[in-house]
Amino acid sequence: MKRPKLPALHRFVPNRGSRPSIQEVVHETTAGGIIFRRDQKTNQVEILLIQDAKDRWTIPKGHVEEGEEPKQTAEREINEETGLKEMKVFNWLGKVSFRYRRGQTLVLMTMHIYLVQALGDTNDLNPEDWLNDIKWFPSNLAIDKIAYDDIGKLILLGMKKIRDAKL
Repeated sequence: MKRPKLPALHRFVPNRGSRPSIQEVVHETTAGGIIFRRDQKTNQVEILLIQDAKDRWTIPKGHVEEGEEPKQTAEREINEETGLKEMKVFNWLGKVSFRYRRGQTLVLMTMHIYLVQALGDTNDLNPEDWLNDIKWFPSNLAIDKIAYDDIGKLILLGMKKIRDAKL
């Protein structure tokens, strides 16, 4: 009896257009802030967002430098990216963890986020050149504009803390 012919087995060959494999995994830590103020006319809470080079609305943040605590990083990065000179850094709201690929490196990112009140002349903003825009939004609109859901959830938590503490 003749055996039925089985289909040929195909060896996996990676797509020639695929990216090179991951060669290393690194952990990086950043910190930033959900910056708020109250509109002087309406007393409504507003949130300061920056628009990055890819037109995504987000919060000011940056890498924690050696010997620096995340809370210090948040204050430094807010000053550098927005030009705000006076602020009060309140509660740690939480952290956001995500990963992304940078060439052949897998970056595991942890971002610490603080609630920050803008003080002084909050309209005197001096954004860094790489930013496309910087703007105060009513809190409900800021939640709609933010490009990252996890940060949006922390904005909501920050709004609760602002209400509870009557800031």
